[in-house]
Amino acid sequence: MSKEQSTDLLAFLKSFNPDIIEKVMWLRDMVWDQFPQTNELIYDNFNALALGWSPTDKVSHIFCSIAVGRTSYNVHFGFYWGNELHDPDKILLGKGKQYRYILVTDKNKFPITYINRLIKEAYQISLKKVKDPYQIQHGLTVVKSISQKKRQK
Repeated sequence: MSKEQSTDLLAFLKSFNPDIIEKVMWLRDMVWDQFPQTNELIYDNFNALALGWSPTDKVSHIFCSIAVGRTSYNVHFGFYWGNELHDPDKILLGKGKQYRYILVTDKNKFPITYINRLIKEAYQISLKKVKDPYQIQHGLTVVKSISQKKRQK
């Protein structure tokens, strides 16, 4: 399973402090434990490190993601189709047409039960976006992009 395929991700995380690495790996484990049949897509870009889970290898099918800013060092747990989620407690941030997220500052304050419900709903929304069932793949980690230049403070 892809949960064990962490070599590339850990290399990309080297520039972040241990607290951020711990949060990212904890969030990653949370998603993999629930959705081992999905795929992890990693984007090591100049302004952020992002990883998302998808039933395919397409960014448009990502149902949840983790992003770490290279200058802000903020950790976001987000939903690609977050505008379609039922968020009765209104905890998700973002006012755009699609993406919604929660800022992860402390593992102990993370609303895990609430977020797990949103992840399950987001996964169902994502599956409905897949038009061709042959696109579905299982348990892969795919590095989608690596930026040679990284922003630093």
